[in-house]
Amino acid sequence: MSQTRKRRVFPFTAIVGQEEMKLALLLNVIDPRIGGVMIMGDRGTGKSTTIRALADLLPAIDVVAGDPYNSSPLDPDLQSVEVRQRAEQGEELATEQRQVPMVDLPLGATEDRLCGTIDIEKALSEGVRAFEPGLLAKANRGLLYVDEVNLLDDHLVDVLLDSAASGWNTVEREGISVRHPARFVLIGSGNPEEGELRPQLLDRFGMSVEVRTVRDPALRVQVVDQRTSFDADPDRFNDAIQAGQDALQALVVEAQSRLPEVVIDDDLRIRISAVCGELDVDGLRGDIVTNRAARALAAFEGRLEVNDDDVARVVACCLRHRLRKDPLEQIDSGERVVKVFCKVFERPLPTGEAERRAFELALAG
Repeated sequence: MSQTRKRRVFPFTAIVGQEEMKLALLLNVIDPRIGGVMIMGDRGTGKSTTIRALADLLPAIDVVAGDPYNSSPLDPDLQSVEVRQRAEQGEELATEQRQVPMVDLPLGATEDRLCGTIDIEKALSEGVRAFEPGLLAKANRGLLYVDEVNLLDDHLVDVLLDSAASGWNTVEREGISVRHPARFVLIGSGNPEEGELRPQLLDRFGMSVEVRTVRDPALRVQVVDQRTSFDADPDRFNDAIQAGQDALQALVVEAQSRLPEVVIDDDLRIRISAVCGELDVDGLRGDIVTNRAARALAAFEGRLEVNDDDVARVVACCLRHRLRKDPLEQIDSGERVVKVFCKVFERPLPTGEAERRAFELALAG
């Protein structure tokens, strides 16, 4: 790994616990079409640390030199209009390597800051289209992280989700229109105590994970020790686990290459849809995302065919946030998904708190 990419970021492989969150993030990097991750949980559980660590883990990407949109030199779908025109004219595009962008969206951001603005004065006086790219442009081919997404203005959330789904951002002002690629993994986090997202917005996130404060004293001590060692000497700490970081990075890159070859048989797809039907999930996003996440997991583990265990490990993350809430329902959404999965896939239902927790840990891998 080149020294130019090295940042003082707590390494991904050193993060203790939170296996469900880490797996969901890795699967979205392997297949961004899953649709991002919504992370809900307690304060101080390492959400922001994990996301920054993920960006640092990923290999550098080739971009067209000087392009503000991180345009790919090879893939037309990841190129700005200007770069595509240059490529079509036969121009040889100079390239450079950049670290995968990780963009933080501040709570006070305006739509202009997010989407970009058009310099109307320059356009009228000089007759040229002058566009000031926003955060969506900077996040292209990277990660866009929104902390406290449940406190973000609903209109901005709509813009984010539309761009994440279409892969493009369009800005129109005073009859001038600019369109640029905006392919990114959308990651939102929040604390349920501070407000909930509207169900129709929550449904647009591919996966949802719940993070809880570590209660085991030994694990808490391990977390504190890891952080203390990192803060005391980041370079030495990173060097000590660099081999693990490189190995995980290689697995992710191989999984991205392997993904198109991974298949999921008809019987498994029918049972996934049966689970969604039993849970009365609206629309087909739940079916699609569960299929994609299971394929990404198989690719990550070096296999070309999805099995029942792959579905078991991703189904709760893909469906728990899509369920209709019943105020009289005492079972939380995660348990409802587990219950229906076990019924459809003919697995024994876990009984008792200890057994249920063991089952959840097994699904998290």
